[in-house]
Amino acid sequence: MPKLVLIVDDDPAQRRILEETIKRFGFETKCAQGGEQAIQILEGPDRGTIALVLLDLVMPGMDGMEVLKRVAQKPGTPPIIVQTAHGSIDTAILAMRAGAVDFVVKPSSPERLEVSINSALKIEALQGEISRIKKKAEGVLGFSDLIVRGQAMQRVIALGKRTAASNIPVLIEGESGVGKELIARAIQGESERKARPFITVNCGAIPENLVESILFGHEKGSFTGAVERRIGKFQEADGGTLFLDEVGELPLDAQVKLLRALQDGEIDPVGGKKPVKVDFRLISATNRDMIQQVKDGKFREDLYYRLNVFPIWVPPLRDRLEDVPELALHFLARFAAEEGRRVNGISKEVLELLTSYSWPGNVRQLENAMFRAVVLADGPQLTVAEFPQIAAHVEGFRAAIPAAPAQVDRRPVITGPVMLGAENSVPQTMEIGGPGSKGALGIPAVTDSGDIRSLEAMEADMIRLALGRYRGHMTEVAKRLGIGRSTLYRKMREFGLEERVS
Repeated sequence: MPKLVLIVDDDPAQRRILEETIKRFGFETKCAQGGEQAIQILEGPDRGTIALVLLDLVMPGMDGMEVLKRVAQKPGTPPIIVQTAHGSIDTAILAMRAGAVDFVVKPSSPERLEVSINSALKIEALQGEISRIKKKAEGVLGFSDLIVRGQAMQRVIALGKRTAASNIPVLIEGESGVGKELIARAIQGESERKARPFITVNCGAIPENLVESILFGHEKGSFTGAVERRIGKFQEADGGTLFLDEVGELPLDAQVKLLRALQDGEIDPVGGKKPVKVDFRLISATNRDMIQQVKDGKFREDLYYRLNVFPIWVPPLRDRLEDVPELALHFLARFAAEEGRRVNGISKEVLELLTSYSWPGNVRQLENAMFRAVVLADGPQLTVAEFPQIAAHVEGFRAAIPAAPAQVDRRPVITGPVMLGAENSVPQTMEIGGPGSKGALGIPAVTDSGDIRSLEAMEADMIRLALGRYRGHMTEVAKRLGIGRSTLYRKMREFGLEERVS
C-alpha cells in the first residue's frame, strides 16, 4: 500500500497540481483546505495513516505556523514539509525551529519536491530505526514500535498487550523469520518487567551436552572443564524475561528441569548442593508443530501444557502483504545508512513486485532481499533490476540476470620450443629471451629421465647464465636477477660458483 501524503493548501488549483504531481511519485494523497481541517486529521483517529504532510504556510484563518506549533512536537506526528511563495530565510528558519523537516518555495519543481519528500521519509525511517534500537537495548520496545500496517497482525498485537499485563507463560508460534522475538520483546516492553533483563536462548543452537550447564548454570569442578562457577540463563533473567526460542529442540533431560523451574520457581545448577530460587517471566517460541512433537515422544506432554498456557500465532508474511511496503522502506533506510549508499526510494513497480511475491522466508527473506538490492543499486531509486531472484518467481515481472564472467585459464603460460607431444603441452625448457627471438637460451626444466629438476639446480643455472651474459659485472647481474649484491655473493658461495672477472 503506497504511503499517504496530506496536502494542506487553501488554493484549489494548487492542491490539484500537487495531488497529480505527488501521485506520479507513487504516493496516495489526501487534502485539507486549511489549518483547522489539517488539525482535525492530524489529531483524529486516522493520523496513523498519514506518512508526510505538505503544509502551506500562508493561509487564511489558522496558518501553517500555527499548525506547526500545535502538532509538530507531538509524538507520532509525521514529518512536515512547509511551502510558501515568500521564500525569505527568516521564514525558513522559523518554520524549521517550529518542527518542519524541510522548506520549499512555491512554485517548486517536481524534481525538487520529490527529493524533499523522499529525504523526509528517509530521515523519518532512520529516526524510527534509531528509536527502535535504543528501546530494544533498554528493554522498553513496545507494540507501537513494530512496523504493522495490515489487519492480519492486529489480533497478535491485541493478544500481546493482554499478556503484557500478567506473568502468564506465552508460547509464540509461527514460521521461521516472522518476527517472534520482536513480539516477545514488545510483550516485555509493555509489562511491569520492562527495562529488566531480556535473555534470549536459541535452544536449537546449544550443544546437547551443554544444555543444562547453559540454562541452569554449574558449580566449579562439577564436570571436566568446569574451572569456575557459572550462573545459567535462568539466573541471568532473574527479575526479567527469559525467551526460549525454538523450545521444541530442547532434549528430554533438560525438559524435566524446565518443568520444575516453571512449577516451583527454582532451578538446580549442575553440581549444586541446593536449588536456587529465580523470578522470571517465560516466553517460548517455536516453528514446529508441538502437538506432533508430543505425539512423537520428542516433547513432554506435561511441559507442553505448561508452556502453552497463552498461545499466540504470528501469521506468515504472505498473509499480511500489506505490511511489505512499510517493511521494505524501513529496511531501505537502514541499509542505505549502514552501507553509505545514496538510495532513498523504491519505484512503484518494485512495490507491486514485492507485494505479489509469497515470501517463503518471511520478513527475514525480505530483509536480505532489500540488503542485496541496496548494495546492487546504481541509482537513487530501487528498480526491478535489483530483485532478479524475486522477479523470476512472479508472473509479469522480468529482471535480466547478468551473465557469469567467462572462466579464465589461470594456468601459467610458459612457452618453450620442445614439447612432449601435441596432446600434452608440457614444456621441457624455460625459454630465455622471449618466444621467437634469435639466439634464445634455454634452461632445462626436466632431467633426461623426465623428472622435474629442483629449484636449487635451476637457480644455479640461472645465475650461471646471467654471469655469462653480463660478463661477470656483478652489479648488473644482481640488478637483472632482481636481488641484492650480497644475496648474489651468498648464493654463488652456496652453489660453488666462482666470480668471473671481465
